Amino acid sequence: MTLNVFWFLPTHGDSRYLGTSAGAREVNYDYLRQIAVAADTNGYDGVLIPTGRSCEDPWVVASSLIGATSRLKFLVAIRPGLSSPGLAIRTAATFDRLSGGRLLVNVVTGGDQAELEADGVFADHATRYEISSEFLDIWRNALAGTGGEAGYHFEGKHLSVKGARTLYPAVQKPHPPLYFGGSSEAAHELAAEQVDVYLTWGEPPAAVAEKIADIRARAARHGRTVRFGIRLHVIVRETNDEAWKAADELIKHVDDAVIERAQSAFARMDSVGQRRMAALHGGRRDKLEVSPNLWAGVGLVRGGAGTALVGDPRTVAARMQEYADLGIETFILSGYPHLEEAYRFAELVFPLIGKRGAGPSSATLTGPFGEVVGNAYVPKVSQS
Repeated sequence: MTLNVFWFLPTHGDSRYLGTSAGAREVNYDYLRQIAVAADTNGYDGVLIPTGRSCEDPWVVASSLIGATSRLKFLVAIRPGLSSPGLAIRTAATFDRLSGGRLLVNVVTGGDQAELEADGVFADHATRYEISSEFLDIWRNALAGTGGEAGYHFEGKHLSVKGARTLYPAVQKPHPPLYFGGSSEAAHELAAEQVDVYLTWGEPPAAVAEKIADIRARAARHGRTVRFGIRLHVIVRETNDEAWKAADELIKHVDDAVIERAQSAFARMDSVGQRRMAALHGGRRDKLEVSPNLWAGVGLVRGGAGTALVGDPRTVAARMQEYADLGIETFILSGYPHLEEAYRFAELVFPLIGKRGAGPSSATLTGPFGEVVGNAYVPKVSQS
């Protein structure tokens, strides 16, 4: 199995430490461009761009970075219920064409009722998934050219279109791949019926295996197959001791009041996935290693993906392989701060998982990699 490894653009903020302004970074175009270029040149397959009111708009950010990158793919969110199918169809087709087929689409139904209502969406959890299903039916068929010149007709409970099509089709056929994550039964059914890649947050391997088995069985009933990915943070250092020390450092400014405030906010959401993340640690600092080398400290204050793989390069690579053995093909990773950690992870782990980054190969060098030694000698190629 070929592993796809993505990085993350922190459009909601970046720092050396969680829960504090200490070590914080201003997230502006220049910083996001640096991270995107680092991911592109280091050999990452793509970047995830988050969505929501706490983030810069993902489509504007992704579009601004097309010219700064050459091969990097962009996993960008569409929000059924927040935009119309027709607008999402044209946006996706245009981006895919202008980027040369580098668009991946992340379907986000939303789990924060307060945020949704602020955006004018008052549907409950079940209704949002009904809307998402109808939305994706229209989106997929219109981009695939169903109906020919007459376009695609659809009459649903929540959405209806007549003659949906685009005059400027996407580069990728039948449409840019659809990614989606959700832990409820409705989410699993939507994934089985409509999407290409199902994403889970970083739960212990046994829990991930249960999800994969359920979605595979549901997809088979629809005559489909689904691929799988996982969203994780990573804290990798040259030794295990250094990695665990870095994990402790990441949350050293987080106090009980900050944890309580964050967990109270998450508890108001109707996201099953968010509840599963919170249940891994229960808001407690003393039981954060929820599975070997799987650390839930990020989730004390961060919504969404709240676990990190922690360890030396070989340990982290081995844990990734455990997930790959379950059927995970795509790893969407991040680390704090995102610029430095993009380089660190590629340098330390890529050689162990068959990914070729920007460093020297063992074959030929086109020039010095690393600082020239004694003003005259090219550094030797590392065998590690």
